[in-house]
Amino acid sequence: MYDAWMYRRRLMKKRRNCGAARRLLCGLLLCGMALPWLAGTGLQAQATSQAAPKSAPTAESIREKEKEISQIKEQKEGLKDGLSDLQEIKKNLELQKDNLKNYVKELDANLEQIEARIADLLEQIDAKEGEIVEAQAQLEAARKREEDQQEAMTAHIRLTYESGDPSVADLLLGAGSLGEFLNRMDYMEKIVSSDVRMWEDYKAAKEYVALCKEGLELEKEILDETRESVEIEQKNLEELIEQKNRDIISYETDISNKENAIREYEAEIKAQEEEIRMLEAAVAEERRQLIESSGSAMTYDGGVFKFPLASYTRVSDDYGMRIHPTLGVEQFHNGVDFASASGTAIFAAYDGKVVAAAYNATMGNYVMIDHGDGLSTIYMHASALYVSKGDVVARGDTIAAVGSTGRSTGSHLHFSVRLNGSYVSPWAYLSL
Repeated sequence: MYDAWMYRRRLMKKRRNCGAARRLLCGLLLCGMALPWLAGTGLQAQATSQAAPKSAPTAESIREKEKEISQIKEQKEGLKDGLSDLQEIKKNLELQKDNLKNYVKELDANLEQIEARIADLLEQIDAKEGEIVEAQAQLEAARKREEDQQEAMTAHIRLTYESGDPSVADLLLGAGSLGEFLNRMDYMEKIVSSDVRMWEDYKAAKEYVALCKEGLELEKEILDETRESVEIEQKNLEELIEQKNRDIISYETDISNKENAIREYEAEIKAQEEEIRMLEAAVAEERRQLIESSGSAMTYDGGVFKFPLASYTRVSDDYGMRIHPTLGVEQFHNGVDFASASGTAIFAAYDGKVVAAAYNATMGNYVMIDHGDGLSTIYMHASALYVSKGDVVARGDTIAAVGSTGRSTGSHLHFSVRLNGSYVSPWAYLSL
């Protein structure tokens, strides 16, 4: 079994050195990140012995494997930190991308308004151009009427007062009386005065039309300038939208790169977890062999306890004096209560032999393990027991499942440590 484990170990190490490290490094370079452990440790675990040992497991061989497990766990934690950083970066990028998309939507709405303004201005300009054409025609007609009237009036005056037209003289001299003569003179003056007024009216009409045309041209000029200004605004807005769309594509590319790097991290973490699992299984087997070979003379070597649950959970009740949750009186609490979901795996804190696996009205389903030198651990209120009295267990073996049996107010693990017949604080032995 041990030779097979060493073979799998060497194969996994080669794959990690040749493949996973390169992929992870590419992911890190892609993200512009460099974790502290890259400079020193690399991605591979410490090398094990090249030749599989033929001798029986020893405490030294176990410590070497535990050291290697610890190193790989540190590397895994570094990867998890890097993964967390990447996930946070990706989250921020997605937020920025969403904000940018919303901004582009606002710009698109503004662009639609500008385009509508330009269309309206173009309609107004077309209408003004039509009015200007019409005013120009009216101006030409008024100018022609003015010129015609001026020519007719000039000719008439010249005929009347300069040429001495006999018909006019006869008209005046032919008067039978002074009154008739004056009447005829007044009539002639009225004719001339009427011609003058008509000419002045034509002249005023021409000037009015000219002013109207000038006003229309000024309005058109203003509209043209407004249109040009709005068109510049439209162009600038279109360029801004185009730039923001390029930024969105850049964000999406960056997010995709981060996702690829995240997958590389997750794959490497998964590979390291599998390697840790294999190493821990090998260590557990060696520990069991070592314990069985030692017979009844079990000795505690001073190692640190494994945390009895898969991960640290909330302490619902600590070691020491407390008010009992069901009895309501102050009482010494001989262990630590870890709140955890029912069915959660309970691990052996250290190597030892199961001296009890039974049910008690107070403790519920419980397991007691002897670790040697007067040191033992107790695991209470389990929903199920996976070991029996007399079983040899190694540090990290699954021995039971969390429950709420016996005198309990909720699903939890009560974990106690006894030394030479007395309860002591579990925190003196636990490793979180």
